[in-house]
Amino acid sequence: MFPEEPLTGDPTQQPPDRNLALELVRVTEAAALAAAPLVGMGDKEAADQAAVDGMRYMLHSVSMDGVVVIGEGEKDEAPMLYNGEQIGDGSPPQVDIAVDPLEGTALAANGMPSALAVIALSTRGTMFDPGPCVYMQKMAGAPEIADLLDLDRPLAETVQLVAQRKRCAVSDVMVVVLDRPRHEQGIAAIRRAGARVRLIAHGDVSAALLAVTERSPVDLLWGIGGTPEGVISAAAVKCLGGQLLGRLWPRDAAERNAAAAAGYELERVLTQSRPIHTQPAETPVAAGAIGRSAAGTSG
Repeated sequence: MFPEEPLTGDPTQQPPDRNLALELVRVTEAAALAAAPLVGMGDKEAADQAAVDGMRYMLHSVSMDGVVVIGEGEKDEAPMLYNGEQIGDGSPPQVDIAVDPLEGTALAANGMPSALAVIALSTRGTMFDPGPCVYMQKMAGAPEIADLLDLDRPLAETVQLVAQRKRCAVSDVMVVVLDRPRHEQGIAAIRRAGARVRLIAHGDVSAALLAVTERSPVDLLWGIGGTPEGVISAAAVKCLGGQLLGRLWPRDAAERNAAAAAGYELERVLTQSRPIHTQPAETPVAAGAIGRSAAGTSG
C-alpha cells in the first residue's frame, strides 16, 4: 500500500510499494542473471552454484520469515538453500519456501532454451514436503480440461476426451513428455490414439507452464518427474489456473517403505490445493497442500 500522504512534495521521490510477489521476481531475476554468463559453457555445476548464490543473497533482503521446505538438499550436501534453512529478514509473514535456482541445469550448460530460476511461497505449514520420494507421476492441463485429468484412466481415452472438449481432431492434441525410457509405453499409447508428443530433455516446470498457458501449442503434460519440480509446478498452476495432478512414485522398495513409514499415502492423487495426508501434530510442515502460493520465474 502506498502511504496516505506523500513524504515529500515530489511524487517522483516516493518510496516504492514493497510487494512480496514483486520481491520474488527480483529473487528469480538475481538467480537468472548470476547464471547467465555460464549459459552454454558446458558446466552445469558452476551454473547452478552461481544461481544459488544469486538467489540466496537476494532472499535475505526480503521482508519475510521463511523456511526452505524444498531446496538444494540436506544441509550436509547443500551449504546454501538447504532444506530447513531460515530465509528472509525474519519479519512477518511466516512462509514455506520451495526453490530451484536453476531448473534445467543441463539446458543452461548446453545453451538450450527453457532453463528457469523458480521459487514458490506458501503460508507456513502448507507447502508439501515429499519426504523420501524423489519422483511423482504428473498430469497438468488448462482450466477448460481440468476436470478431464485422471492418472488412472488410460492415456488414449484422456487424449480423446481432450480433443472432444476442445472440438478438435485428436491429431491436433499435443502432449509434452520428458524423454525418458520409463515413458516409452505412455508415449506409444498417445501416438496410437492419434495425438502428438513433444519430447523434452529436461525442465518439466516449463512444460507444466506450457500445458496451462492460454494459446500454448501444448494441451497436456504427462509423465514421471521430480517431486520438487512437481511442487513448484503446482504452485505456478494454482496461480495461472488449470489443474495439476500428482502421485508419489517411489523408485524402489526401500523408498516405498521409507515413505510408508513416514505416513505418506502412496496411492493418493494430489492436486495443487488438496491436503496430502494426515501427519501427527508435531510435524505440521509435512501436512499440507502441494502448493498454495505465489511463484516467481525468470528464464
